[in-house]
Amino acid sequence: MMNRFEGPGSREARIRYLDGDFQVTSPGSFVRCAVTGENITLDELRYWSVERQEPYVSAKVSFERELEMNPQLRDRSK
Repeated sequence: MMNRFEGPGSREARIRYLDGDFQVTSPGSFVRCAVTGENITLDELRYWSVERQEPYVSAKVSFERELEMNPQLRDRSK
């Protein structure tokens, strides 16, 4: 039985992140989360930054990265 990251499709894809979609520029089966380094299969890729061209493993990680890059967002409630 093959691991889902084995075989010819087991390389990292290169992606261009767009608003609400992404474009594969170099074939592969996964990308790495910009924060955690975890592999994200393309069929599970849901969160990314168009501005930074970075993928994220979850909404929580995406949100935390946004706060890290834009600390002024933490002060919006004041």
